[in-house]
Parts: sequence; structure tokens; C-alpha cells
Amino acid sequence: MPDATIPTIQGPNPNTTKPKLKLPAGATDAHCHVFGPGNVFPYHPKRSYTPPDAPKEKLKAIHDLLGLERAVIVQATCHGDDNTATLDCIAWAPNRYRGIAMVNPDVSNAELERLHKGGIRGARFSFARHLSGGSKPDFSKIKMVCDKMKPFGWHAVIYMEAEDVAENAKELDTLGVPVVFDHMARIHPDQGLNQKAFQLLLGYLKNSDAWVKITGAERLSVAGTPFHDVVPYAQALVAAAPERILWGTDWPHPNIDGYMPNDGDLVDLFGLYVPDETLRKKILVDNPARLYGF
Repeated sequence: MPDATIPTIQGPNPNTTKPKLKLPAGATDAHCHVFGPGNVFPYHPKRSYTPPDAPKEKLKAIHDLLGLERAVIVQATCHGDDNTATLDCIAWAPNRYRGIAMVNPDVSNAELERLHKGGIRGARFSFARHLSGGSKPDFSKIKMVCDKMKPFGWHAVIYMEAEDVAENAKELDTLGVPVVFDHMARIHPDQGLNQKAFQLLLGYLKNSDAWVKITGAERLSVAGTPFHDVVPYAQALVAAAPERILWGTDWPHPNIDGYMPNDGDLVDLFGLYVPDETLRKKILVDNPARLYGF
């Protein structure tokens, strides 16, 4: 029976529109999720939310409509460190999908090898303040995982605020694997391009081998739809390191309060981020192919 104490979140917009922007061949959604179905891939008993099922078939249908040919499935916290649903999606179309897992510090080499053979190419660590209750990142545990996954060529996906990126830059540089920041490191669009945290993030991006996903406008925007207040920040990140920028939908947009974005609109928003067609191909095709091995 469902646990009534665990909130059920809203599902994605059911009326996805076809974007005006035509994406290049091989375009990649570098950040999306699959949820369940729960009767096949049960949700973690200690999860903080229950999502409506968002299985691989629905994800593929959305991608086909949007013009996305490849995707990186990011393991969601509602499944915990049971990566079965993600692995199942990759196995369904192994040339089309790669994955990012969630693993514990005591993960075995045998398990990492199994995940790697299943198409996993990195591990995710979430330290966003609104989710972690303000607790500081435990880099000793992150380092344990990174040391184990380094021989596989994996990278660390970090969900962290821009202020915390700057504060922990030295620790991040000791991980020994490439670092990818989710959702533009949760910059603050209402504080201006010159805000200290964003300028420090730009400096870190320029002077390290870190990557940034220009995703999550619907999470970051203060102005609301169509999220145009986020555009200057995405453009500045692209200008800083176009060879280390990724983009994705974040479908099915877990834990969004209020307005649920239309993924067709998010594709068109990417067109505002990156007006240049050659640069779009770099970000949507070349960069993820290099990082994920498509």
C-alpha cells in the first residue's frame, strides 16, 4: 500500500508541444529521469516523495517529439541507490542512452563494473541547500566514491549552489575526476550577473576542467514562464567554456511547485541561450558524445 506520509508530486505537462527550434542530428538530452513504473521498479521506502510513473516509453515519446536522439538518464532520489530502472532504460536502447547512478561510499568494485557495463558513466551527489537542510558536503565520502570510480573513466555530477561551489573549490579540485554541476549551480537570476557567487562560478569554470549543465530554468527563474530572466546567465556560462557545457530537459521535472513547464518551450529557450547553430551542435552533440561515449 502507498505510504500516506510521503507526498506525491505532480507529473509533467501532458501536452508537450513541438518546438520551433529544429535540433541537430544526434542531439542529446543530458539530464532526464525515468520513474518506475512502481509496480515493476519499486520506489525506495525512505524516499522523500512519490512521483507519478514516468517510464522509458513516455520518455522516448517526448524525445521523439522534441527531436532528441540520445539521452543521459540521471538516477532519481525516489529510487535511492537501486539503479535498476535506469539500467533497464539503457538496456532497452543501448546506443541511445547512458546513465548517471547513485551509489554509496561502500560500493564494491564489482558493482561499479556491473554499472559500467550497463551504460553508467558517472555518479551523482546532491548538496543543494533546499534539499540538504543546509548541511555541508561531506567530501570524504565523495572522495571515497571518486577514487573507486576513477579507473572506469566516470565523472562526478554535483548538485550544489553557486556559493558552495566557490566555498568548496579546493575540495572539488581534489576529487580526481571531471566534475559536472547540475542546473547552473542554482544561480540567483534576481541578483545580477555581477553577483559574487556567479562571478566566482564563472572563474572556476574558466580555470578548471569542470562542466555545467544549463538546465533547470523553471527551478531558477524568479520572473516565471517563459524564464527569460535566466537567459543572460546561461549565455555567460556558454561564453566561459563552450566545450564544457551540457543541456537537458530535466523531464519529468520532479518537485516543481506551481507551473509545470512545457518541454517544447524549454527546447526553444535553449535556442535563446545559444543562437549560433555551430555552437548548438557542440553543446547538444559533440560535448555529450565526448563525455558519455556515445
